[in-house]
Amino acid sequence: MSVALVLRAPGVGELLTAVPALRALHRGGLSVVLAVPGELRDLALLSGAVGGVIPTRGQEAIAWDGRRLDLAVNMRGRDPRSHRAAMDLRPRRLWAFAHPSVPWSKGPQWDEDEHEVARWCRLVTWYGSRADPADLALPVPRARNPWPGSVVVHPGRAGPEGRWPHERFAQVARELAGDGLRVVVTGSRRERPLALLVAAQAGLSPRAVLAGRTTLVELCALVAGARLVVSADTGIAHVATAYATPSVVVFCAGSPARWGPPADRPWHRVLTGHGEPSEVPADQVVTAARELLAASVP
Repeated sequence: MSVALVLRAPGVGELLTAVPALRALHRGGLSVVLAVPGELRDLALLSGAVGGVIPTRGQEAIAWDGRRLDLAVNMRGRDPRSHRAAMDLRPRRLWAFAHPSVPWSKGPQWDEDEHEVARWCRLVTWYGSRADPADLALPVPRARNPWPGSVVVHPGRAGPEGRWPHERFAQVARELAGDGLRVVVTGSRRERPLALLVAAQAGLSPRAVLAGRTTLVELCALVAGARLVVSADTGIAHVATAYATPSVVVFCAGSPARWGPPADRPWHRVLTGHGEPSEVPADQVVTAARELLAASVP
């Protein structure tokens, strides 16, 4: 079987938005190896499209094992540095977006405003691997779900810019818990102090703070069995999309047109503050959450 090495940007959202394109490669008979940070390995394998992962950090050289490489696919972007990182591995073919400073890149033109899912589907389709942008679902992992049927509140995000205020996450958690719902607060180990602060302000028990206590696969199991996810525009919002779990997403620094859930899925609600997320009031998020819970969608 021919081997395809795919370079992808780090992050849960970046990985999950590439899943339809990765599956198109796999369906085309390619053995897909993904170059991403090692902590994403289990999530990548869960997609069913990836056979192996090469751990990477930033722009460092990729530690390829010397096998003949039939194809390199640059899904990091159109930066010439990532084009060259792929070509340093001497693949027989490179699939990538065209860039004027890399004359041997003959791929399609980059569209800055394109949705991330559509972007990578268009890339592989241009080269002959037809992809379905709706092919986003993940299987439920065989992992313990400590709080089935809960409402998941996730106050963190990868970058601090434009972060929705923690006291508003706390208000959302407090009001939904007051409705008799089981509310948990999630996040990474680094985000645990923030999650504890939100829980304390919401009047939740520290036991409801799962931040730093779940693996990425366990977080997938939690979201798959949740009633609702409330978060900023970060990785867990894409996990909610992958499991068709109703969600309210407060967009901070990102663009919903590029990173939002599919527009034809009404059980995902996107709220924006027109470039200033602090303008989104907590009451608006609570109202959206209650509407989705009452609708019992999807």
